[in-house]
Amino acid sequence: MDLFNRQWSTYRQIVDHDLMEHRALSAVLGNALTNYLQRRQSTPAPDRAAAAMVDLGCGDLALLAPLLRQLPLSSYLGLDLSPQVLPLARQALGPVAYSCQFQQQNLINWAQTHQGEPPVQLLHSSYALHHLSDQAKGDFLRQARQKISGDGLFLWADVFRQPGESLANYLLRYSQRINSSWQVIETSHRDAVIHHITNYDLPADREQIVAIASACGWQWQWLWQGSQQAEALAALTPA
Repeated sequence: MDLFNRQWSTYRQIVDHDLMEHRALSAVLGNALTNYLQRRQSTPAPDRAAAAMVDLGCGDLALLAPLLRQLPLSSYLGLDLSPQVLPLARQALGPVAYSCQFQQQNLINWAQTHQGEPPVQLLHSSYALHHLSDQAKGDFLRQARQKISGDGLFLWADVFRQPGESLANYLLRYSQRINSSWQVIETSHRDAVIHHITNYDLPADREQIVAIASACGWQWQWLWQGSQQAEALAALTPA
């Protein structure tokens, strides 16, 4: 089994066994998307376009595809760093009534290099931004603010540190959680996850990231927080 398939197999086990509470997260995310689009439709404006959505780190769309097929979007753009997942995402979504594209692209590059295009109404990112430093998160939030419409919505699902919690303590806590409660996954796979988060994860402090977002022109609302004080979903709207 090659590296991608090994990593993706582990990821699928995490999702399928709901070890990061993807089911609860997906339910809240679905309600937020549906409610936002219903509000737009109930208050039409002469110059209001149908909602265009950009999905930053779309993955294989295994959980989101059933919802996306029902949404009244004008377009959907799914971006991911891994070219291997894009055919999986396209297959999972299937035929839809709106324009749909999938691209291999870094979310930072998307934010930096597409200025001047029509604003998008919906941004979504799931478990991607925590790989960025706080400085890079701030840069992304500032640039993304320029790319979203004034009535737009950014739904950000990710892991976050508790207020005042150090990165070292967070990583220790999360590693202990994996070893104690992820027994359904083989030891070698658990070790691989711990190695990954220890070397690559930089989750933001919950209070600090709200302040950073505010300085970048966003209003912040927590929509859901998981039971393990790590996973969470935030709704960001232009201030």
